[in-house]
Amino acid sequence: MKNFINLKDISTTDLRKILNDAKKRKEKRKKLSTLEFDKDQPLKGKLLIQMYEKPSSRTRLSFHIAINQLGANSITVKASELHLGKGDESIADTAKILSTYGDGFLLRTDSDKKIEDFSKSLKIPIINLLSPSSHPCQVLSDIFTVEEIKKKPISKLNICWIGDCNNVLNSLIAASVKFKFNLNIACPKNYRPPNFVMEWVKKNKGKINIFNDPKKAAKNADVVFSDKVFSLNDKGNKAKKIKDFKNYRVNSKLMKFTRPNSIFLHCLPRGNEVSEEVFLGKHSRVWQQALNRVHVQKSIMLYSFGKLG
Repeated sequence: MKNFINLKDISTTDLRKILNDAKKRKEKRKKLSTLEFDKDQPLKGKLLIQMYEKPSSRTRLSFHIAINQLGANSITVKASELHLGKGDESIADTAKILSTYGDGFLLRTDSDKKIEDFSKSLKIPIINLLSPSSHPCQVLSDIFTVEEIKKKPISKLNICWIGDCNNVLNSLIAASVKFKFNLNIACPKNYRPPNFVMEWVKKNKGKINIFNDPKKAAKNADVVFSDKVFSLNDKGNKAKKIKDFKNYRVNSKLMKFTRPNSIFLHCLPRGNEVSEEVFLGKHSRVWQQALNRVHVQKSIMLYSFGKLG
């Protein structure tokens, strides 16, 4: 049993095993329809319990498909329907109940502490579907997409992030250290990654550069990432934040600073941080990116159950 909570806590060897397994599984599904099982049905008989405390489209749908293709079943419970530390039942007791009924717990939460508390009491693996500081399933799938399109290891590519320093970027930073790729980040001065994140990067010899000028960050980039400026975890002044990021919009003018065959990725949902011409244009691979969530998340679950080949 292995948890999948933060990329920084998982070895590069295991992350690479997940990606390799996903590649093989995607290849084997070329002639199968969405509802057909993988031939080996490696999780047949398993029950995965999913809980979403925050809105979800791609994560919810992709995991539902992934679980079914592996031969398992899933049930989705609403956070409002469980005690979750409220009333007379502690999170530890809820975790024991989940461990009794299910084989794995998949949590999308508004609290890093909550996912940590669950991990201490669960007797089944927990997978982080999104938390305020991390979105590991999204980013590992993005690494898969980049390598699939570019047909080379991400360590040989220049990666660029334009926008806010949020949970997706935190996981991308962790990935840059694990997979040893160059990462340029463009954001306003007051929105830079926190010191403890950069100290971890420095300690682990990461290759990260931070720019106030998005054009400098995008120069010679092979891949450009972006995300909503005002995301699910934000509780501040929306109008002010959007104003602060007005010069960090990914448009055709900015993409001209990247390499000719560069690609644009976005975890969705999108906002004004990317122009329509880029999002729907020749650089964009967002739909392939979304589809690959299914394949990689299957291999993440197999990793957690100790069933990777």
